[in-house]
Amino acid sequence: MASLIPTYPLRTAADLSPLLDAIGEARVVLLGEASHGTHEYYTWRTALSKRLIREKGFQFIAVEGDWPDCFAVNAAIKQPEITYGSAAQLLQTFNRWPTWMWGNWEIAAFVEWLHRHNSHQPTGKRIGFYGLDVYSLWDSLQAVLRYVEQQGDAAVAAARRAFHCFEPYSADPQEYARAVAFVSEDCQDEVTAVLQALRRQVQQHAPTNLPERELAFGAEQNALVAVNAERYYKAMLRGGSASWNVRDEHMMETLASLLDLHGSDSKAIVWAHNTHIGDARYTAMRRAEMVNIGQLAREHLGREEVFSVGVGSYQGRVVAGREWGAPFETMVVPPALRNSWEDRLHQQLGGPNALLLSEELKEDDQLSTLLGHRAIGVVYHPEREQFGNYVPSLIPERYDAFLFLDRTQALHPLATHPQANVPPDLYPWGE
Repeated sequence: MASLIPTYPLRTAADLSPLLDAIGEARVVLLGEASHGTHEYYTWRTALSKRLIREKGFQFIAVEGDWPDCFAVNAAIKQPEITYGSAAQLLQTFNRWPTWMWGNWEIAAFVEWLHRHNSHQPTGKRIGFYGLDVYSLWDSLQAVLRYVEQQGDAAVAAARRAFHCFEPYSADPQEYARAVAFVSEDCQDEVTAVLQALRRQVQQHAPTNLPERELAFGAEQNALVAVNAERYYKAMLRGGSASWNVRDEHMMETLASLLDLHGSDSKAIVWAHNTHIGDARYTAMRRAEMVNIGQLAREHLGREEVFSVGVGSYQGRVVAGREWGAPFETMVVPPALRNSWEDRLHQQLGGPNALLLSEELKEDDQLSTLLGHRAIGVVYHPEREQFGNYVPSLIPERYDAFLFLDRTQALHPLATHPQANVPPDLYPWGE
């Protein structure tokens, strides 16, 4: 069937040139994915990220991952020599379920490329890799305590008080949230005091060289994670949209801080699920009073400064779990539901992968309506997909561009043993 939708062929990285032209001088590029377990989503985001770094001077990548784990990768890829054995060994740090989300061979290959690229750059020009997420309450508290004890600064007492406040809950933030749900005593004041003490310390004794400045920033960010994670887990217990909003507001706060750290002319690439990077105002999420980083970035930075790219597919295979914490499986992704966004693309394009630009899509009146748009989470039941895996979306407004991949393959996870006491990764659709 001849295509009624304007598209560009998508076969190799060279075919991304129209997308780079459309991105223009945008300061932040948000790159999505319709699942956390699809090989092509990772490889196409990698291909685009490499071109953005080489051709447009983007300076760091911020991902939907925990700050401490990503900061370990960031430190490793900026060293002149390989100090971590192999990329696969380095990625064992991602041991929170779903471990495959960042512990996979596709990311290992990208980490190796980042290290090679950085090895030819001066210290101040090396590409960074950071985490945007809010889950790592206990790990972040431990990292703060180690940092302040090494520095011997005034924040030590505050960090120890916060650490001891959470200690009775056995490093389980959900146990903490349940314990404080019906009492007036919690650890909010303690984690806030740590963040304030670290910020005062940085203001009074700001490091002059970049590596030390980044270490200080990393400690401050861990303190911010602890503050917002404490809020997140209490909100999660109450239910509703509050915990989702705490999480995405933290992502935006972290992105803004990273842009400040790297300077007024800095440029950032964000990797996260479509549900985070596609502007929530143009989806059914708006009715639930949910926001996301795609919306917040446009609001805070200006729409002309932000370019969002959705990614999705018609059918294939995916890595996911049947239940939270279950072993991962390779599952069949069935053909998209009739009249969904993915089904329309499949029917009109007849099979090949394609790049679509929203400015051109807006000329089609048939697309100026809410269409079901597939979203697969880390927990997935293909046989029940029609009951909860489609987000009603106004595609040309939700994204600035879209990569359509007709048939996709499963991600290639590393063999990483997940740690216990991990929180659910909540999505409004697709679990």
